[in-house]
Amino acid sequence: MVKITGEYQGDLHCTAVHEPSGTGLATDAPKDNQGRGESFSPTDLIATGLGTCIATTMAIAARRHGVDLAGLRYEVTKEMSADAPRRIARLTVHLHLPPAAHQAPAGLMVGGMTP
Repeated sequence: MVKITGEYQGDLHCTAVHEPSGTGLATDAPKDNQGRGESFSPTDLIATGLGTCIATTMAIAARRHGVDLAGLRYEVTKEMSADAPRRIARLTVHLHLPPAAHQAPAGLMVGGMTP
């Protein structure tokens, strides 16, 4: 179990702390939704979580086969709905595999990763 604690700071800013590590982060509402866009928005963190989860999961699978995926890059594009209520309409992920990915067993890196 991991505990995340947070506090609303006012003016559409929040802070959060990852209790196991003590690492903190801040969020701000985006400019197109009454904020200043000074940090990740809460929905940006969802897109960030998706990208880092894919990269980490692929790296774990590759590590089992002795392959280091350091240098793997990802891009997550977040599209918000145009109609109310405001919500994430689409998350598109593009992966850029490092040369070491070619050392992975056939099928491991197909379409990102096979189970």
